[in-house]
Amino acid sequence: MPTITDRLQQVRAEIHRAEQAAQRSPGSVRLLAVSKTHGIADIQEALAAGQTAFGESYLQEALPKITALAGTGIEWHFIGPIQSNKTAQIAAHFDWVHSVDRLKIAQRLNEQRGARAPLNVCIQVNTSGESSKSGISAHELPALARAITLLPHLTLRGLMTIPAPEPDPQQQRRPFHQLKLYLDQLNQTGMTLDTLSMGMSDDLGAAIAEGATIVRVGTAIFGPRAGKDKH
Repeated sequence: MPTITDRLQQVRAEIHRAEQAAQRSPGSVRLLAVSKTHGIADIQEALAAGQTAFGESYLQEALPKITALAGTGIEWHFIGPIQSNKTAQIAAHFDWVHSVDRLKIAQRLNEQRGARAPLNVCIQVNTSGESSKSGISAHELPALARAITLLPHLTLRGLMTIPAPEPDPQQQRRPFHQLKLYLDQLNQTGMTLDTLSMGMSDDLGAAIAEGATIVRVGTAIFGPRAGKDKH
């Protein structure tokens, strides 16, 4: 049975191969280990293997982990849907938020971040057009991006998407290509966004081919957890 350390090495090797295939610089893609539904011991094993960025989707599950692992140098990323009553805790305890999809949430995060270093945020875009998927629509994106850039306690870093599952690698690339186009269009208006958070365990190669700078991988590192969604 492979260990978490073994699986991390395999995922890093897969990322490196995808970087080479896309003629991208080694190390241009960051690995975000999605530790939601997995315990502190699993995170500690990944940390010992050199992984420092971890993603969580459920605030009440994440907070005890953040407290227990304080002082270890972990960079915590919130990647799940955000409820208004959770923004204060998210603003206080996370370094990144990938799932901002409306101005009200951005404004609350900004107000509640306070004197801490600015919170890195990505706007989640619905590239699949599915009503069940979170994320802002493409036509609403420019206005939200402009509004977030005016919030002093947030730093807009880029865009995130969770497309519909697709087994065909060529079809996988379509929503990632769209997200890259949206980022380029925003930068053509004078923004300096540098982050595309896209690609998970089953489609990270396609995401890297289309310009991903952060891939969010959980299952391929920690293994599946029954009854939970997977990254």
